[in-house]
Amino acid sequence: MTQAIAILAALPETGAACPLGRRRTPVELDPSVLARCRAGNAAALRQFISHHEGLVFAFLARSLGRGPHIDDLAQEVFIRACRALPRFDPRGTARLSTWILTVASHLATDARRRRQVPTTHLDADLAAVSPDTPETERRRMEIGRALEGAAAKLPGDQRDVFLLAEFHDLDMGEIALVLGIPENTVKTRLFRARERLRALLKSFWEET
Repeated sequence: MTQAIAILAALPETGAACPLGRRRTPVELDPSVLARCRAGNAAALRQFISHHEGLVFAFLARSLGRGPHIDDLAQEVFIRACRALPRFDPRGTARLSTWILTVASHLATDARRRRQVPTTHLDADLAAVSPDTPETERRRMEIGRALEGAAAKLPGDQRDVFLLAEFHDLDMGEIALVLGIPENTVKTRLFRARERLRALLKSFWEET
């Protein structure tokens, strides 16, 4: 089975693994560092930000498109998160990484409502792939860009569900918690997102 067929075949199945191999289960912050964060320790808070900045920037960029607006939104995510950390219950059902994605998703939704979401076109991303990159890696990068570009064309509610499932390794219950919606709604949105992506990616494979 070719990589292209594997990607398209996997998309309709609810709960299917991301065929690009780009899912990442984040390593959670050390509990002792979290305890110091919740007590307001400045050094620990800097560690908290450093630990989660990749996660936050990746979600916001995939959800809203790359650009300088992402820096401002990420900064606001961490301002809100640091203020709310004393109220975060480490013994609760939400992982810390899931909790901070909740903060980021709320800001992303607000940004879309305000329509402050300039996007980076797919062609610009593909052009950034170096011709010196080995063929297999270059192809993988192009496929990844194509998938991200197609995801950018999804309605915002479907896009966020897809990103949280396929790029951030959240299960249905965690996505429901992050977005504040029922699990059945998560499953419906994810199914529709994958169906739409199949249609969008079909032309990519026909052109390559």
